[in-house]
Amino acid sequence: MTAEPSPSAPAPAAARPATRVAWLWVLLSSLGIVAFAVTPYLTASLASLAESPAGGLAGHYAGQPPMIQAVFYAHVVGGGLALALGPLQFWRGLRERMPRLHRWVGRVALGGVAIGGVAGLLLAPVNSAGLVGLFGFGALAALWLTTGALGYRAIRRGDVPSHRAWMMRCFALSYGAVTLRIWLPLLIVVQLPFTSGAFDFDQVFQNAYAAVPFLSWLPNLVVAEWLIARRGLPGLRFARAVAPRERMEAWTSS
Repeated sequence: MTAEPSPSAPAPAAARPATRVAWLWVLLSSLGIVAFAVTPYLTASLASLAESPAGGLAGHYAGQPPMIQAVFYAHVVGGGLALALGPLQFWRGLRERMPRLHRWVGRVALGGVAIGGVAGLLLAPVNSAGLVGLFGFGALAALWLTTGALGYRAIRRGDVPSHRAWMMRCFALSYGAVTLRIWLPLLIVVQLPFTSGAFDFDQVFQNAYAAVPFLSWLPNLVVAEWLIARRGLPGLRFARAVAPRERMEAWTSS
């Protein structure tokens, strides 16, 4: 039996218009990046994409061995699944009205994290951002896998609050695919006042891309941790080890 909410308990996230607007932005921006950055790799070859102005990473991976190209495609597909399905897991209506669908969508999204994360680890040594990319994208992939695994383990133990917290961190890392593409044009524009002579777009782009291996996901984790604390979910410094059943009872009674 669920107790009545206490007067001091925060209002449910779904009851706040700002939260609904933020969720809609996350959903639309995630689907937009999937359409813009994932779909082209599924509809054209790397060689043909490399010749187009909007080829993205195709130029870098078109000359790689077939095995690396296969890993790249696995990363694109896995990451695309995690990014497209992730926002649905934070839709309260889906969780409450269709819990079975919520679980299955979550399994597919976590499968995308697993595929995309392992592929990301394998691609980190051959990324186009050099040593910064090796550590930045490598750390992203490792944390992506870790947060997804901890979120899955928490729900298997019946620890719903910890599951929600870990999945918020996991999706914050998935959303790095969106924030990377927000940071890139901003970093390019910032360089414009400092360029002299002929504008070298390739050099300016490389300068910007050298910063995003960390910038694309570290701020996301900071925001996720703030949201976790605001919702009263277990933080990274959860001081006392609480049994999963006790955590669930505390969560449902709040």
